Amino acid sequence: MEIQTNFSLKNYNTFGIEASAKQFVAVHNVAELRSILEQNKSEKKFILGGGSNMLLTKDIDALVVHIDLKGKKIIKEDDDFVWVESQAGENWHEFVLWTIDQNLGGLENMSLIPGNVGTTPVQNIGAYGTEIKDTFVSCETMAIENQEIKTFNNSACRFGYRESVFKNEAKDQYVITSVVFKLTKRNHKINISYGDISGELAKNNITNPGLKDVSNAVIAIRQSKLPDPKELGNSGSFFKNPIVLKSDFEKIHQQFPEMKYYDVSETEVKVPAGWLIEQAGFKGKRFGDAGIHKNQALVLVNYGNATGQEILDVSKTIQNTIFKTFGIHIEAEVNVI
Repeated sequence: MEIQTNFSLKNYNTFGIEASAKQFVAVHNVAELRSILEQNKSEKKFILGGGSNMLLTKDIDALVVHIDLKGKKIIKEDDDFVWVESQAGENWHEFVLWTIDQNLGGLENMSLIPGNVGTTPVQNIGAYGTEIKDTFVSCETMAIENQEIKTFNNSACRFGYRESVFKNEAKDQYVITSVVFKLTKRNHKINISYGDISGELAKNNITNPGLKDVSNAVIAIRQSKLPDPKELGNSGSFFKNPIVLKSDFEKIHQQFPEMKYYDVSETEVKVPAGWLIEQAGFKGKRFGDAGIHKNQALVLVNYGNATGQEILDVSKTIQNTIFKTFGIHIEAEVNVI
């Protein structure tokens, strides 16, 4: 467990941005994490997971602690459910595939989302009608300040749309070390409510889909729309889908009757940010080495040597144009560093 200085983070962020850490160390278990935090109390810390949901716009003037804890196991089960614990450093997609291989249901709609297990509760990641909060039981954390272990259950995480306590009141206070999920052993709730999934299944003549079929459909859809970060730097969806008050939306909809939307409550609707960005003419546009992906307007990409600031500037141009055109503010889903 060696602390390295002036360490390149290019291979530790999915945008492939060249930035360096003042100091860098990878920890592989809770004991190593505790030791590093105890021995470097005066150092500013930056906790790094899979690097999939951040945009580096500058070098990190801190001790970067890369959470590389591995392992997964069944900790409890009954006739219908199983409780699975995964260490924070496990790759999310590989973990999802492992649960499907065990015939455990609940995570299949979130196949191929980049990143590691430990960061999934922070964002309350979700896709195709499911979110982490639907199967999340608890996560174990270590307090950065005093190394105390604290468990957060589902309600304590205060999950919202791409939101949790770890992005708000508890921000930069804890390191998530493991996560427990409650998954189905039988009577799986197959969710193909999103049209893309049912369409993909129909294309393959699958009328009675299982967990693997749903996962394969999601993977095929994502691969057709989203670039592989190993080939083209990106962080998946850069923006959140904006939630708008119905009273405000009605006026906007009168002006733009073709605008898509989904009811989220009696008073609010969700508007697809990708549709807004595409309508504003940004899909496939390139600004030097920064740009918007040709197949998915929600995805900003690094064509090779873009800086984080250049990608951020593109995102701000998009935000400003969307607000001027539609009167809707879209927020970044990605954490800008």
